[in-house]
Order: sequence, then structure tokens, then C-alpha cells
Amino acid sequence: MTAEQLKELEDRLWEAADKLRVDSGLKASEYATPILGLIFLRFASIRYNKVKQLITAELEAQKNSRMLREPHEIAIEKCGFYLPPEAEYDYLLTLPEKENIAKAIKVAMEKIELYKPELQDSLPKDEYFKLIKPDDNSLPKTLLKIFADIPENVTGDVFGKVYEYFLNEFALAEGQGGGEFFTPTSVVKLMVEIIEPYKGTIFDPACGSAGMFVQSSQFIDRRREELHDTDTKDLMVYGAERTPETVKLARMNLAVNGLRGEIKPANSYYEDPYDSYGRFDYVMANPPFNVDDVNLDRVKGQKRFNEYGIPQNKTKKTGKKKDDPNTVPNGNYLWINLFATSLKPQGRAALVMANSASDARNSEADIRKNLIKSGVIDCMLTLPKNMFYTVTLPATLWFFDKSKEGSEPKVLFIDARNIFRQVTRALREFTEEHIQNIATIMRLYRGENDRLKELIAQYQNNAKDYKKQAAKQASKVEQIEQAEPENTKEIKRWEKQLEEARNQHKVLLDKEQYYYDQIQWLQERFPNGLYEDVTGLCKATTLAEIEEQDWSLNPGRYVGVVIEEDGLTEEAFLAEMKERHKKLNELNEQANSLVAQIDKNLFLVK
Repeated sequence: MTAEQLKELEDRLWEAADKLRVDSGLKASEYATPILGLIFLRFASIRYNKVKQLITAELEAQKNSRMLREPHEIAIEKCGFYLPPEAEYDYLLTLPEKENIAKAIKVAMEKIELYKPELQDSLPKDEYFKLIKPDDNSLPKTLLKIFADIPENVTGDVFGKVYEYFLNEFALAEGQGGGEFFTPTSVVKLMVEIIEPYKGTIFDPACGSAGMFVQSSQFIDRRREELHDTDTKDLMVYGAERTPETVKLARMNLAVNGLRGEIKPANSYYEDPYDSYGRFDYVMANPPFNVDDVNLDRVKGQKRFNEYGIPQNKTKKTGKKKDDPNTVPNGNYLWINLFATSLKPQGRAALVMANSASDARNSEADIRKNLIKSGVIDCMLTLPKNMFYTVTLPATLWFFDKSKEGSEPKVLFIDARNIFRQVTRALREFTEEHIQNIATIMRLYRGENDRLKELIAQYQNNAKDYKKQAAKQASKVEQIEQAEPENTKEIKRWEKQLEEARNQHKVLLDKEQYYYDQIQWLQERFPNGLYEDVTGLCKATTLAEIEEQDWSLNPGRYVGVVIEEDGLTEEAFLAEMKERHKKLNELNEQANSLVAQIDKNLFLVK
């Protein structure tokens, strides 16, 4: 599903669901939980439907066997949960209008929890009775019909996006800022591609709806396919989330995506439910930025927060909350500490952090210096503006590699501010190719040079595929052009058919060119197939160079800049030049046609 198709689906579902909320007179807070439960049920059914035939086949095959397994045991093995017939979406959808639909949904949720203890008390149940009025009990059934529009071929990441979209809309409807639980999918994908959580344990101390775990799982599936690895996926996820309702959402997300692990309610500043120090292979999170009310006395004695230094105010009270010596000046470096200390000796971490943390002063500067000198900081990457749905605060990705600790400190800086696709006027994202191109910079830096060759070969194959499709489409265009419509009605139909065929041909040619553009982008920057510093993009720095910059971790200080007076990204500039060139050719054709017509008219006059 493309970004445009997803946006259309989200908008359509929200518009229909919110109209019913307004008509019912319910508050967004009363409406949100049952809605999110139905979205979960719809996606759970979609996932379950994909394995139903396999479950039936195994049940049939074991009829003559002494080792009989129950349907729920087979289902949990194949997709992570079991849906009894009464819990399937289609069953609820086809119940007669006279049935008590709210009660049927509650029973469905109870049955799911019965076979999935990890979801105990996480699914909405009695909330569906709030949707019923004395004179109207149709709302639950109508909502079931709305979410039946989610197509059967969607994947788990679409589930997460629809969930996040509705969460954000409900938060906005309540007059809240919203969005603190949402990290854009393309940003999460980039984090995953760089730390490569292939197997082991992943910890997210501010996990929100567990989107990072889902992306990690999908990375493993794709990478195993590339490596022809048939081993069973070995991944355990551990999340902490302080908001009870979001804990429930995260548990649903794990269940519907077949992930193993735990989500526990906890405030990670004060609670450590997994005894996290040195425990995890990977740590990933988008923690809240710039929290200034964390109690200093409750965190300063914790080893996970103070190994590199504890952030604290150095001044007495001045009447301003931020100068209170009993609180940390800013929670950012508590999170940064936590990520570094939660890793095993070979572990890797990725976190989203406010840009301001890269140059923070006072006690934060001392902590940053200690982190840099330890060698644990692997890479710093500046994100483009407007990547997040509800906040415009600029952000940086921090990457840690515990295996580098104790070696000669060296940090890779990447400035990705000019790499993005404009989705809407106020929103940008990375394309899949942007993600792979940026991740390849990191892989070259690590010496994994074959990964660049693999990526270029993949782009070449994609371009060839579209070239073949374009050639077939060109033949189709030619056939239509040679057709001879016999009357006005046929002419109009022929013109429409020809226009559609030409447009499709252009789309295929553009896609072919797009992949050649990606190859060119990589080869221009890394012509020898090895890592090298690229002005305006990346720079591998030594400890001495960082010390010269007063221990700053701001990529802009190191990579330099490419002067672009037009303010366009390279891709945007090339796209605009192609469009202008196309327009110029059209104008030249028109001019030649006019010249020919003028010559013809002059000849007739003579």
C-alpha cells in the first residue's frame, strides 16, 4: 500500500467513524477505546485468515496420529494468537441487526484473552455498551461495517499506522497535543536498518504503541529472506510505557504481529521493571524530549543513569522551575545514559532526541564528553524538518555501539536534512530507497562494502523490470494508436484509452529512471565502493576533531554544506529540471507546428 493509498484509507475511515461519534454525542475519550478495539479485531482477523487453511490442514493431518494438538495451540504457533469462531470479524459482521452486537463484541474480546494471557485485561469489553442508546443500538454494527473496509491484503505496519492515526486524531479531538506516542514509520525503519536487530532482545523504555518492535520484526523477516536463512525467528521484545491505555494498545500490537515479549506499565525515570543495566542486545526508543520535572534524588543513585554523569542544576533556586536543584534540568541525558548502560557488551542502540541535546551545556556537556571519550557513540544523524505528525521540533538520531567502547573514539556524522519526500505541505518522509541509501553510508563506514554492491544490483534489477514493463506498454500504446475508430462515440473512447495507456507508459518510464537515479546518487558519492567523507552529507571524525568543536555532536558542524541557492533538494532540483525540459520540448514542437502552418499559409497566398 502506497503512502497516498494509506492516507486515503485513514481519512476515509476517520471521516466515517468521527461522523458517527458526533451524531452519537459521545466524547472522543469515550469513543476512542472501543474504536481502537475494533481496529485491532479487524487486523487480527486479517492475520488469522492467512493461516486458517494451514491450521485446518494440520488438524486434518493429525487425525490418525497419537499426538493430537488443539486448534488454539496450532494457531498460536503459526500467528501468535487464536480467534475462536465467535471472535472472528466476519462472524460479528454478519450477526443480525436484532442481536446484541455490543455483548457479542465483548464475548469476542474475552475469548481472545482466554487463549492469549499476555492480553489479559488489555482488550476493551464493557466500553461497547456505552455506544448503545435507549432508542438506538445500531452504532456497534455500523462501526463494524466501517472497519470492514480495511482490505484483506494489508500488512502489520499498516495496522500500526492506522492505529497511530486514530490515536492522534482522538488526542486532537480532546484538545490535547497528541503525537507523543508516535514515531513516523520511515524514521523507525531507518533506525532499524542501521542497528540491524537481527535476533536477541530489544528494549524500548518508552515504547508507546510498540511500533519499533513491529518494524524490527519486519526487518528480520526481510533480511532472513535475503540471506535464505530458514532458522526460526529469535527475537524477544521488552517494553515499558507509563500510560495505561497505551500499554494495552502496545500489547494488542504485539499480539496481532505475532511478536513474543512483554509490555509493562512503568515510568522509566523511577521504575526499572526489567533490571535493564547491561541486559539487552538492542535498545530503541523515541523518548519524550526536554522533560524538566524529574526528581533528582530519585534518579541520581541509579547506576543506569549515572555511569557517565548525572544531569543536574548548578545554581540555587531563582524562582524558576528549571533552576530547581531538586530536579534534573532536562531529562534528555537521563535517556541517553539509559540507552548506553542498558546494552550488552556487543549491543547497539538507536534513539530519537531533540537537536538541542547535541550542544547542551553545563552538566550535560560533561556527560556528553564522557560518552564520546568512552567510544560508545557510533553515529549522529540529523533528520529533515517536518518528519513528525504533530511536532515541528528538529530531531537527531543517536546511534550507540557498545562493542566500540574502549577503542579509539570515532564518530560518523550524517546530515540527512536534504533527503526526503514531501508527502503534504507540512509532512515529509523517507522513501524506502532513502532509508537504504542512508543505511548504506553506515554499512560502508563499518567496512561492509558488499552491501553497497547488493543494493546497486537490486536497483538495477528493479530498473530492468520497469524497462520491460514500459516496453510492453509502449507496444500497447502503438496498437491503440493504429486503431481506426469509425464514429464520434468510438473516437472519444479511443482518445481516453490512448491517454490512459500513455500515462501508464510514462509512469513505468519514471519508475525505471527513479532507480537509475538512486544508482547515480550512490555512485557519485562513493565511486570506489568504499566509505569516504562527502561534503554536506557525511564525515567520519576523530576525537581530536570533536574536541576542537568543544565536544559538540551536531552533524552540521562537521559535514560542511553544499551551497544551494534555490533551496531545493537534489531530487527536487532534478525533477524540476526534467519537468522544465519536457515543457521546453512541448513548446518547441508547438513552435515547429506553427512555423509549418505559417509556411503553408504563405504558400497558399502566393
